[in-house]
Amino acid sequence: MPDATPAKLSLTSLTVFGLAYMCPSLAMVIFGVISERSDGIAPSAFLLATGAMLLSALSYAKLSRLFPVSGSAYYYAKRLLGPGCGFVVGWAVLLAYLFMPMVAWLLQSVFLNAQFPQVPTWGWLLINIGLTTAVTVSGMTLTDRLNKVLTVLSVALVLLFIGYCLRYVAGQPQVGFTHPVWNEHSTLTGLTAAAAIAAYSFLGFDAVTTLAEEAEQPKRDIPRAVLLVISVGGLLFTAVAYLMQLSHPGGQFADPETATYALSIEVGGQFFADFVNLGGIVAGFASCLAVQVSASRLLYFMGREGVLPPRYFAKLQGRARTPVFNLLLIAGLGLIGIGADVSSAASLINFGAFLAFAAVNVCVIAYYRRERRKQRLSGVGFVVFPLLAIGVNLYLLSLLSTVVILAGVAWLVCGGLYLMWLTAGFSKPTPGLMEVET
Repeated sequence: MPDATPAKLSLTSLTVFGLAYMCPSLAMVIFGVISERSDGIAPSAFLLATGAMLLSALSYAKLSRLFPVSGSAYYYAKRLLGPGCGFVVGWAVLLAYLFMPMVAWLLQSVFLNAQFPQVPTWGWLLINIGLTTAVTVSGMTLTDRLNKVLTVLSVALVLLFIGYCLRYVAGQPQVGFTHPVWNEHSTLTGLTAAAAIAAYSFLGFDAVTTLAEEAEQPKRDIPRAVLLVISVGGLLFTAVAYLMQLSHPGGQFADPETATYALSIEVGGQFFADFVNLGGIVAGFASCLAVQVSASRLLYFMGREGVLPPRYFAKLQGRARTPVFNLLLIAGLGLIGIGADVSSAASLINFGAFLAFAAVNVCVIAYYRRERRKQRLSGVGFVVFPLLAIGVNLYLLSLLSTVVILAGVAWLVCGGLYLMWLTAGFSKPTPGLMEVET
């Protein structure tokens, strides 16, 4: 593979990268919202979301073994659905990957401003973007090492929080160990609504596939890493939510968005609550590193394919052989966060991500149709599970606001116009898509 970067990542590094992207402490951050929506059964919501997203993870695992390159959903669609679909999926993925670093930096800055209000949010945003970019430009070796350290600290924080919750629960009257799983107030409607919100916590598990060309053994390790990230992350989210729900039975909070901070004070005191908040900030920095790296790798791959100008996007620089232009471009786009609305930007990410997830599952079915006479392929694994996953992702897409859906469609229309220009009114083959197998 041309211009391959020198760093080679092990299964451990890939899994840590994916967990950092998802952020292990995220369940603590959104616990209050999930608990309120589910009427006090947050762990069940996280467990249901884990199962739902695992369906898409299985499809990513299958395709990453077949196509061990960094293009992820874009490349899979290119090879299995044809040039037009490949470009549309790539353009949708681009929407998610371009906005995700900005949202990660902005959320990180909001938390830092809450902890250290002397520095304004925009000031923290500039600091976050500068520090993250300095590390990622230095290369994958430094990024990988720092990512491992920060993710270990993040997991340690979660385990410490679990320990405090266990101590607190031991000294309280028991409501029943099954109460956080299902109780007299629980409804299937509330559970599915909460699980739909919890599913957003898993965005980014697919980012592991963008590092296929930097993995030591991509055909073996990328599929394993994808499944490990979903499984470990989902179980961690569920365990944390269970103990938090056991510590605070029911779904009533003074403010669901600050429920974790209030619960931290309750189980460990003010100092512990401040420590948890600071630890969450540390975990957030690891997530910022992961999202910037994965976005830069997708831009690099699309540049190498000629879909984006290769002169800029397909260039690796320095001894570390990093896509510096892509990293700086993403950093520049992150500055939009100074005046951005977190909720709207996050919703646009969801539009691109769930559309791409659905497309990847369609790719698996297309592969089954093409290869079923040549290979012994499971109809359950290659058709039934992907169909269920498509249903899940389309349902999640339907929950987005009309404004967000229209904005997402407008982005796709812009992509179509760009493709028209790129191919001189569709009179020339789409760059990078001429060698599609049939």
